[in-house]
Amino acid sequence: MSEPTTPTGDQPAPPGARLEEVFDAERDRLIGLAYRMLGSIADAEDVVQTAWLRWSDPGRGPVDRPAAWLTTVVSRLAIDRMRQQQRRREDYVGPWLPEPVATQAADPGSVGVDPARAAELADSVTFGFLVLLDRLSPVERAVFVLSDVFGEPFPSIAAAVGRSPDAVRQIASRARRKVREGRQADRRPADEALLTELVVALGEGSVDKVLSLMSPDVVLTSDGGPARRAARRPVVGPDRVSRLMVHLTSRVVDDVEVSLTELNGAAAYVIRAPGLHMVLAADAGPDGRIAAVHIVMNPEKLGGIDRPAPVP
Repeated sequence: MSEPTTPTGDQPAPPGARLEEVFDAERDRLIGLAYRMLGSIADAEDVVQTAWLRWSDPGRGPVDRPAAWLTTVVSRLAIDRMRQQQRRREDYVGPWLPEPVATQAADPGSVGVDPARAAELADSVTFGFLVLLDRLSPVERAVFVLSDVFGEPFPSIAAAVGRSPDAVRQIASRARRKVREGRQADRRPADEALLTELVVALGEGSVDKVLSLMSPDVVLTSDGGPARRAARRPVVGPDRVSRLMVHLTSRVVDDVEVSLTELNGAAAYVIRAPGLHMVLAADAGPDGRIAAVHIVMNPEKLGGIDRPAPVP
């Protein structure tokens, strides 16, 4: 494997540095990188574990720039995994949403924390943003995440994805255009107050109250996978979305546990009941009402909601 140009801030490993210490210093960044490429914390952790096996291989040659080397390995593994995901999604039942992951916003007052940078990183793990990245091909997504989220220079990205720097610049430009065309800048993750108002209305079973919270162009996407019943296509329009949500929650009558938490850098509700375990998140439109609803019920995607993941 060719060694890339050193990314900003990368330094050669100190003489005699233990493999574990060097790798652990990069682990959180690598998981955050892989998660943004893959939208799956389980796949991201698998990719980083494979990178560790290659890093700790006694037969590996010398590495002067660990961060560059590990970024290249994780990026290439993630691109391969993205291609596998594309094949799996051809047979996936219903819409596909990212795996929710528990996050914790950085304290803007902490020493060394740039508030603007922290907000930018938080935005890049939201449901809306990760769904938008699904518009990109595996290489486009890798290039976009490396350049626009992690700020890697083009020569380093070129080494990571196996393209020339000029080709990477063109790929980045194309990826940015796709993201810009699909992104609705006037949308943002729904805040705690709006999301709580929705959950209370659902608990009351009031279609009218739920309807009053919906934007005219609201879209609901539910991911139940093969194991849970969910809408097989996105549901469009305030009336259809409201009635579907009230119907869904009306099936739950006993032993309901509802908890507000932070998932993917924004407020979300986790709802647990016999026969139902789901994550509810939403985006707000410019009118302050709900413009998008994201519901994840696939049990295979809910393993990351109870343990904060290292997704900087």
